Amino acid sequence: MPGELFFRAAQPRDWDSVAMLLADAQLPLDGAEAHLADFILAVEGDRLVGAVGWERYGNHALLRSLVVSPELRGQRVGIALVNALLARARAEQLATLVLLTETAADFFRRFGFRPIERGAAPAAVTASAEFQGACPLSAIVMQLDFT
Repeated sequence: MPGELFFRAAQPRDWDSVAMLLADAQLPLDGAEAHLADFILAVEGDRLVGAVGWERYGNHALLRSLVVSPELRGQRVGIALVNALLARARAEQLATLVLLTETAADFFRRFGFRPIERGAAPAAVTASAEFQGACPLSAIVMQLDFT
């Protein structure tokens, strides 16, 4: 079980730590730094142990970069991060939250995400770096509707 975790908004000074966590998990960095202000971080002591963010496009957003330190995977840190992001999405009255995944479709189904065709994603979201090549075409597209 992890020690005491707290969640906070990312700051510009966090980029190097977030980038290292993403790179270690082999997640794309393209476009992430530009949206760092929309990331929620999980911190244990003074150590970053998880992150999740979104790229917002009007009333739609692309969930990206859910990552947890290897030693804390399976200990509900990822669930807590997604729940925090979903609460924020509801509070900000998003219509939809879209994501791309190669490995975590079953994980995201528990939150209500459903697979969709790539072309069914909101047009604004498909202009993101992840849709434009940072994530492979083999990635599953999933969407959660709030309205």
